[in-house]
Amino acid sequence: MATEPAAAEPAVPSLVDRYFTRWYKADVKGKPCEDHCILQHSNRICVITLAESHPVLQSGKTIKSISYQISTNCSRLQNKVSGKFKRGAQFLTELAPLCKIYCSDGEEYTISSCVRGRLMEVNENILHKPSILQEKPSTEGYIAVVLPKFEESKSITEGLLTQKQYEEVMVKRINATTAPS
Repeated sequence: MATEPAAAEPAVPSLVDRYFTRWYKADVKGKPCEDHCILQHSNRICVITLAESHPVLQSGKTIKSISYQISTNCSRLQNKVSGKFKRGAQFLTELAPLCKIYCSDGEEYTISSCVRGRLMEVNENILHKPSILQEKPSTEGYIAVVLPKFEESKSITEGLLTQKQYEEVMVKRINATTAPS
């Protein structure tokens, strides 16, 4: 007598899935597969992370170091925010670099903001333990937190992809690489 498989219990959504909307920027600055994920909270705060398809998160990559030193005169670590109006926060454009990731294979990746707004904080934990960027990219391994201007908070998602649109981009990429030449 065959037994019926037990109905799978519905999975409880993660904290990220419960409170944040995922937005994606594919091929940032025209670099193939260098995708970023923006986790937008209902209070308009955006957490910048790497998308699952980013080369840094692929197997075999080892992060040698991470630097928030963008140029000789600009370090994201010097960002000091204070007060109700977030004085002292560095203002970022969509293409503003947040950090550079150096891999042991010699590859270097510049992570961009993808969102206009004020830099609230950078994740200094990834400087000391870069592996958390790969192990937990959507939670402890985030890159930075950005607060868009209130009047721009609705328009920041223009030019970004929804989860469904991003999945379609991923399917197209897979089909393009597996298509016979």
